[in-house]
Amino acid sequence: MPPKKAMTKAQIVAALAENSGLSKKQVGDFLEDLAQLAYKEAKLGFTVPGLGKLVLVNRKARKGRNPATGEEIQIPAKKVLKFRIAKAAKDAITPKK
Repeated sequence: MPPKKAMTKAQIVAALAENSGLSKKQVGDFLEDLAQLAYKEAKLGFTVPGLGKLVLVNRKARKGRNPATGEEIQIPAKKVLKFRIAKAAKDAITPKK
């Protein structure tokens, strides 16, 4: 049995349209609007209920090493985008033993 692949955007839209009774176009537009809203609000934190929260985090400056030469380099501080998974999602995907 070949391994399953992740769903494509078209497959997600089709599944949501079938389950909700909305058209594929309406679902596609909704997903696009959700993504645009998440991009706009990520600086303050954007929660997708049941999935998790998109947050902007400050990463400190640190020392690193060039793997090719072994030379030590200074890595500057920067802001990075992270997605924190909701407890409900963790519990549903990886149930406790």
